[in-house]
Amino acid sequence: MTNVITNDNLQCTVALAALQNVIDPEIGLNIVDLGLIYQLDFDEGEKKIYCSMTLTTQFCPMGESITNAVKESLKLSFPEYKLTIELTFDPPWSHEMISEKGREFLNER
Repeated sequence: MTNVITNDNLQCTVALAALQNVIDPEIGLNIVDLGLIYQLDFDEGEKKIYCSMTLTTQFCPMGESITNAVKESLKLSFPEYKLTIELTFDPPWSHEMISEKGREFLNER
């Protein structure tokens, strides 16, 4: 499991599985293994999901495409939920955030 902050481990596992389908087109690795997802919180009563995420750089040319893919991916798994996606650069992304699985993938390329 990645270092994602959550208030619901089961729902987070479902969400992260869906988000593994979102690939950073410049790197070729999914955003979960890249470490771009910081937080996923679920409000069951209000049917809301809060997602805090980052990009590899503040000026990532694919940023809008990636955040839109995150929204679409979460909507598929949680169609009845309202989504809030917050883009943050605090802390800034670094290579240390890549998962072990992600490092293996990148080393095989």
